[in-house]
Amino acid sequence: MRLEDVDIIEGGATGEPAYFEALQRAINGGEGWKFQGSYGRAMMAAIEEGYCLLGPHAAQDAWGNHIPSRTEVESGTKGSREFVAARQGEAWAVRMEGIA
Repeated sequence: MRLEDVDIIEGGATGEPAYFEALQRAINGGEGWKFQGSYGRAMMAAIEEGYCLLGPHAAQDAWGNHIPSRTEVESGTKGSREFVAARQGEAWAVRMEGIA
């Protein structure tokens, strides 16, 4: 996870594209799930609201819970690409998919 992403997430600029991009990078890398609870809650909120996708690979949180990948969830459900596209539009889904 990049230091600038930590600053963005902790700065709480919710609603800003840079905030969701930082969260998506944390989700994609998997390590964000092991940080303090506020990170996991922010990432889950962004997924549940359709701003972020689940990561490309499954992960584990600090307690050993399984976090599925975006391909492990049913199409159209929270965390899937289709859910993000339905909630935020196709352009946003493409943008979040492209975050490395």
